[in-house]
Amino acid sequence: MRPILLKGHERPLTQLKYNREGDLLFSTARDKIVNVYYSHNGERLGTYTGHQGALWSVDVDPTSTIVATGAADNTIKLWEIRSGRCIHTWNFPTAVKVVQFNEDGNMLLAITEQRMGYQGTVYVFPITIDVEAKQAEEPIIKFSSPENKFTKAGWSYLNKWIITGHLDGSVSKYDAKTGELVQKISVHEKEVTDLQFAPDMSYFITTSKDKTAKILDTKNLKVMKTFVADAPLNTGAITPTKDYVILGGGQDAKDVTTTGSRQGKFEARFYHKIFEDEIGRLKGHFGPLNTIAVHPAGTGFASGGEDGYVRVHHFDKSYFDFLYDVERMRPE
Repeated sequence: MRPILLKGHERPLTQLKYNREGDLLFSTARDKIVNVYYSHNGERLGTYTGHQGALWSVDVDPTSTIVATGAADNTIKLWEIRSGRCIHTWNFPTAVKVVQFNEDGNMLLAITEQRMGYQGTVYVFPITIDVEAKQAEEPIIKFSSPENKFTKAGWSYLNKWIITGHLDGSVSKYDAKTGELVQKISVHEKEVTDLQFAPDMSYFITTSKDKTAKILDTKNLKVMKTFVADAPLNTGAITPTKDYVILGGGQDAKDVTTTGSRQGKFEARFYHKIFEDEIGRLKGHFGPLNTIAVHPAGTGFASGGEDGYVRVHHFDKSYFDFLYDVERMRPE
């Protein structure tokens, strides 16, 4: 399973995102640009330039017409995918850490950072998927959590709830129509570093610096599965066709210069989703993995690291032929 190595950024990667069909892969990093590649061969289709700060988040609408980006220059930008033209900009008092379209593509969720006396805030903007349309300037929902800093967020199934991860390791569920807090539970001992949903959005995975990842039920936030790693985790994703989860992380970036790749534990880790056992690792990055995205068809995945590289993997036949043997794989 030899990866396609992409060097389109000069700074650490922050997020990777496939479009719904899986033929395009978008990447953001701390170097002010957004790249888009053909996922099957890694050819770069184009670059979106215009932000004046590090990019933190990217998402593409279901029709692959527009892409949204959130950045440290306190803006969200909407881009026309085909031409690379910026079609709208929203301004905020602090950096935008998360952007995500709902499953219909008619709403955009965003989180701004808690900093300089400003509260971290969740915004929901109505979206018109038309590159010539005028987008609404004001959000239809806006709410904050003064005592609990937001780190990640996502839409649930049927756009019913907004699920958020927090700095203290907790996870919250908000009513997507009113912004009211529905439920909050403590999940991790340290901050939630990633939150990604399963394809049907009935459950999701969270990762944390506490070296664990957990699968939670969207309806009641019950912890269903726990995966224990030997290094801090920055990202995790659920595969759509096999019962696996893929986790990434490694030793803290500030210590990477004094640590070899083996000691730093910079591999992508594969765990069985049901039995919670680690079944394999895939090395390659020379720094912590910051982001993992799985192809919508389950045919591969991409990882982005602190080393500035994107590695695109297409699963080979042995991956699909592999049958998990509980008795054989578990340690004595």
